[in-house]
This record gives sequence, structure tokens and C-alpha cells, in this order.
Amino acid sequence: MRLRILLLSLGITLGCVLLCSLVSTRVYYQRTVMESERYLSVYMNEFDSSYSRDEDGAFDFSEKLDGVRVTFLDQNGYVLADSAVEGEIQENHSDRQEILDAVSNGEGYAVRSSKTLGQDMVYYCRKIDDGFYVRVAVNIDTEWSMFVETLPTISLYLGVFVLLCVALTFVATYLILEPVKKLARESTANSQVETNYKELIPIANILNERNKSLSKQMDEIKHDKELVERERASKDEFISNVTHEMNTPLTSIKGYAELLGMDMLTEEQKQEAYKTIGQQSERLSGLIACIINYSEIDSDDLPPYEVDLSALAKETVIALDADAKLKNVKLIDKIQNNVKILSRHERVAEILGNLIRNAIKYNKDGGSVIVSVAHNQLIVEDTGIGIAEEN
Repeated sequence: MRLRILLLSLGITLGCVLLCSLVSTRVYYQRTVMESERYLSVYMNEFDSSYSRDEDGAFDFSEKLDGVRVTFLDQNGYVLADSAVEGEIQENHSDRQEILDAVSNGEGYAVRSSKTLGQDMVYYCRKIDDGFYVRVAVNIDTEWSMFVETLPTISLYLGVFVLLCVALTFVATYLILEPVKKLARESTANSQVETNYKELIPIANILNERNKSLSKQMDEIKHDKELVERERASKDEFISNVTHEMNTPLTSIKGYAELLGMDMLTEEQKQEAYKTIGQQSERLSGLIACIINYSEIDSDDLPPYEVDLSALAKETVIALDADAKLKNVKLIDKIQNNVKILSRHERVAEILGNLIRNAIKYNKDGGSVIVSVAHNQLIVEDTGIGIAEEN
């Protein structure tokens, strides 16, 4: 940014110096023309009838005026004599501006480049009588030559200005940028910043708003992190307790299964063992369901996807067929193929398992369970005790 300011300052300085030089040259040139016209008017007062109206008279009058160019013209604008050109001249200057003005007003001025001498000339013409005109002229530098002559001086001043510009730019950029840098440093160290510069107050307000927003976000992140940590600790503790509690039914089932395998129990003991194994299996299933349900709490916001309800219902019926036979309950499959819904596999499996297991568990001896799946319809119908009206 400092380099940009420096280059911009140098460009402005260079442009201003050149512009001032051109304007000054133009003003000086115009002033030179005006001074030349005034001098020529005064010079013309020196002319009198003693000068012959030929080449000698033109040279004599020019010599008296320290070499000013003198031209004599007749009433038709033809050159009679010219102190700058020797010999006879066959030129008609009746169309020249100073001649036209002299014919109309008695005198006239003009500035142009002389074809004869190849220089810029200031001309002044005065009407002496009805048949004779006298014109005097001096050469002056052109605007361009004046500008070229001033280039060494301009270059010197330009060099001085460049050095001053570099120095002032560094000082100015320091004075301008340092308060901004200070403001930025304070904003990283403090939540609230202030400035004594009214131009920087909007920036300070923006930084303060940003710091407030960042502080709020950090507090929210910290709070969310604490919640996650607490939830993780709670979940770990829950799973640890449940898995520990699972050891009891597993040990019981394993022990009775080994005893039954060794055929060391009486018939009464065997029935008690079967009953215990069934109870502990139910208990183990409940603990597993708790773990599954608890784990799914974190995934409630997962998007649904297409689930094949028909295939999942058939799998559940096959899996629970053994439980139905133990209860002397007949499982009847009325499941249409390719019935699909938007949900999640574990959710649908849980619903199907709960419905069919309860239909078997609370059924009567020799009863039946009908599982029907059709478009937009899932029905589990049983011949059990049902649910009381008040429940």
C-alpha cells in the first residue's frame, strides 16, 4: 500500500510539474507577444517622411530600430521593400491579418511563422497614407522552444520534488497507516477498541462488532463442547453399566446350558433350567434393546432413505418363528413383495420386532399371528388377550 501511495504521489507530482510548466510557458509566450506588440507600436512612431520608400529606406529604418524587420507595402498589398530580403520581391501580402486590419483600422497586429525566415514573428502594420503601408516585425521563440529551454530547470525542480515526495509519502503513510495498524493490534488483544480519529470510528465499530460476534461464537462452541463431553461421559457410563449388568444373565444362561448339556439334572430341574434360561434371555434382550435405543439417540437427525418393508418383514417373521412354535402360536405371512417406505432400517426392524414379539408373547395357546404388508399398510393381527379399553 505504501508503494501505491508513493507511485500515486509521484504521478501527481510529475503531472502537476509538467502542467505548471506548460501553463507557465503559455503565459510567458503570450506576455512576450504582448510586449513585442507594444514595442513595435512604439518603434513605428520613429518613422517619418525622410525615409525613402524603397529598399534603402527600409534598411535605414531597420538600422535605426536596431535590426527590426521593416517592410514597405503599396495600397494593394504588394511588397515594395523588405529589410530582411535583398533584391526585388514579388509578393502580395494583402491577405495577411495585420494588413487587413491596417486597411480597415489604420493599424493591425498578427503572430505567425514567417515562410521567408522560418521563425515565429510578431507583425505590426500601420497605414502611413492612402498608398503606403509600413510593417515592422520581430522574431520570438515559439512556445515549444521556450518549453525546451526550461527543461533543465524543470528537471532540477522535478528531482527536488521527487525527493520531497518520497520523504513526505513515507511520513504521510506512517501517519495514516500507523493508527490503522494500532487499531488492528488492539482488536486482537481486546474485545473493545477505541480511536481518537473520527475517520477510523466506522472501522473501530466494525472491529468491535466482529469481536462481539467472535466472543459469542466462542462461548457457544465452548458450551456445545461441554454438552458433548457430558453426553459422551453419560453414554460411556450407561454402556459400561449395561454391559456389566449383561454378565449376570449370560452367566446364568451359560451355566444352565452346560448342565443341560451334561444331562445331570432331573426332569423338574430341567424345567426350572428352561424357565430360567428363557427369563434371562428376555432380560438380555431388554438390555440389548436399551443399548440400541440409547445409541440411536445421537442419530435422530439422520435423513431417511428407502427401506424394503416387505423383505424386512419376511426376515423378522422367519427369525421369530421359533419363538412362536415354543408358545404354540402359528405365524401367518401375508406380505406383498416390493413394498418400500422412506425410513431407516434399524427403526423399521425395531417396530416389526416389537409388534410381532408382543403378539406372540400375549397370545393364547394354539393362537395365531397374521403379519400383513401392503401399499401404505402394515398390520400385525393376533388372537391374544388384546389391550383393555382403558389402556
